[in-house]
Parts: sequence; structure tokens; C-alpha cells
Amino acid sequence: MTQQSTALLTPHITDSVHAVDRLIPISTGAPTIERTARPRPAAVRILVVESDPNSAKSLVQRLHRHGYQAESVATGAKALQAHHNCDLILLDLELPDLDGLEICRSIRAVCDTPIIVVTARDTELDRVLGLQAGSDDYLAKPYGFPELMARIEAVMRRARPQRLPAQVIVRGMLRIDAGTREVCLGGRRIELTRKEFDLLHLLASQPDKVISRRQLMIQVWDDAWSRPGRTLDTHVSSLRNKLGSSRWIVTVRGVGFRLGHP
Repeated sequence: MTQQSTALLTPHITDSVHAVDRLIPISTGAPTIERTARPRPAAVRILVVESDPNSAKSLVQRLHRHGYQAESVATGAKALQAHHNCDLILLDLELPDLDGLEICRSIRAVCDTPIIVVTARDTELDRVLGLQAGSDDYLAKPYGFPELMARIEAVMRRARPQRLPAQVIVRGMLRIDAGTREVCLGGRRIELTRKEFDLLHLLASQPDKVISRRQLMIQVWDDAWSRPGRTLDTHVSSLRNKLGSSRWIVTVRGVGFRLGHP
């Protein structure tokens, strides 16, 4: 990795994390969630393959802060030795000993551990080659840390599909049943489209959190590439109309949305 790309990466990640930390609101009137208790899943183990020590240290620290187990290696040879003990790999292509694409191919040849390429190579051809080499996603530097978190969640969700028990979320007069995919408001059933339900359920399942527009696109539409825009806004507007109040879905300008409580 060049010194220029390193200089771009670290400040950008730091600023994005602090911005998100400041915007998490304090909840009033938290919803109740009726579900069968289950053990907390073990933390995802992430291997960071990054030759720059400062970038690697910063990234590992932030992953730890967000509940992941993480360690880093600085060479392709060490990555080939360590990848058996992780659940996901963040792979830089600019390594001192081996080309990152060859590392990706070698790992993919022996296991299906999810790989996200994180690199300064950002042309269309680079992305195509990275995906053809076996990576599950491709993220160009510099990037925002919240986007990396959303991509990790999306990749792990595909790699480890979870079938949760039927769950009911109640917030005031609003009742959301994930098992039957029904939404009732004051005892009256609200007819929602599939994406409208997924969007409302995602917001309701994380009521204390502002969910970014990018993360909503990734988790509801499984789209990590399109710019969040008309599609998301149209569905939010439709939900507000069907629920009878714009206060059910609160816009946090410049960030995303959170569930409200009229």
C-alpha cells in the first residue's frame, strides 16, 4: 500500500466512527420484544490482511469496539497460515510478498470463508478481477467505517443465514409479527408490501439506533452498489402514509432513519 492511500484511509475511518457515535439517540419508550430467549452468538472472528501497521492497528481496534474478534497479519504467507481460524477475511491486495488476488484464489480453492477485498485499487477492472478471484465483496479505499460494518453484516448474513424464532415487536399501538409478517396498528391490520415490511421490521428491531441509508439499502434490498435515493424515500413515504403519521419513521438528516413513537 502506498503512503498516500494510508494517509487517506485512517482519518476517514476515524471521522466516520465518531460521527456515528454522536448520532445514536437516547430511547424513550422502548418497544417490547416477545421472543424465545437464546444464547448470545459468539463474536465473528475477522482476519485483517494489511501490510501497513498503523492502518491494521486502527482497523483492529475499531472492530474490537464493535464486538468482533480481530487480528491482523502483514503478509500473504501469514494470511495463508492464519485464515483457517477466522470467520471472515478483510484482504488488502497490496501485499509485500504475494499478490492479493493470488491469496484470494488460494483461500477460495480450499474453503468458503467469506472474503471482502479492501484495497486502493478502485477501477472497474480491479473490482471484476477481485470478484472473479473469489471475493464476496469489494471495497475501495478510502472508505467510511459504517459502510464497512454494513458490508461485513451483509456478507455474514449470506454466509450464516439465521432462522430466528417467530418474533413480535410491540411499540405503542404498533404490533409487528415477524413470524406471520403481519403489521397491526391499534388492532387494525396494515397491508404492506414485502419490502415495506422488511424496512419497518429492520427499524423496529433496532429502535435505539439510527440506521444509515446505505445500510438500509444493503440489508433490505441486498444492494451495496446503488446510491440510496428514490427507492428508499418512496418506501419510507409509503410506510408513513399507511401508518397514518410521519412520526413513525423519523428522518435523521444526512444519516438515515430511526423508528419513532407518535
